Amino acid sequence: MATSTERWTRGQLLIALNLYHKVSFGMFHAKNKMLVDISQRMGRKPSALPMKLSNLASIDPEFRKTGRKGLKGASDFDRAMWAEYRMHLNELAPEGEALLAELMTGDADAPIEVQPDGRILRVPEGPTEATASMKVRRGQRYFQQAVLNAYKGRCAVTGMNVRSLLIASHIIPWSKAEEHRLDPQNGIALNALHDKAFDRGLITFDTDLRLVCAPSIREHYATATIATNFKAYEGQALAFPTEATGPNPEYLEYHRNELFGKIG
Repeated sequence: MATSTERWTRGQLLIALNLYHKVSFGMFHAKNKMLVDISQRMGRKPSALPMKLSNLASIDPEFRKTGRKGLKGASDFDRAMWAEYRMHLNELAPEGEALLAELMTGDADAPIEVQPDGRILRVPEGPTEATASMKVRRGQRYFQQAVLNAYKGRCAVTGMNVRSLLIASHIIPWSKAEEHRLDPQNGIALNALHDKAFDRGLITFDTDLRLVCAPSIREHYATATIATNFKAYEGQALAFPTEATGPNPEYLEYHRNELFGKIG
């Protein structure tokens, strides 16, 4: 087992990078029991992982745009791993997912879920395609948790907080841009109904992040259900915590230009 004075290993940093995108900055502290537990499982001091996550925040350009800085102790290795992780997200995010599951359960394939309140749960997997590889499922779990946790487990349109009814909705579809598949900024937390509408190009978000409905939805505004679920929210800004980076504007531009009003 590593001692607290030893250099962080590649595997440990992959776990840290995995958690960085699932845990909010405000929870990067030594009172977070989950982070303390993981630190100790790594053979490190209780404060080691919270400090490492704060070091990673200082590298994150999206985080720095918020005016915050994180800690200044990031090493050259941290910076190199950050760059590699972003460049090879589709490979390294599933690897980090497996390493975290193995550390916490002894089983790299165990479907675990990091909750916004700082708990890790072992959850049953829903139905998956028989041909989907374990790597793909790990990547999907990572993306789902990173996006839902960024939005504090709430739908960005309605505020619904029933996690089992929420979906990490891809802005650029999974099939259209492999390099963006697992980027948390390519996701928005939506309830199942609005996820389906977004996926079908029936709704989108403008440059001010306000909900826009397609004509094919507007023509049904007289219907009570449509009025309640769509008309009532049109023009409302997409909601996400101030500490979250939110969706990438370029991805939303793609959605408006390539998907909105064109699928139905």
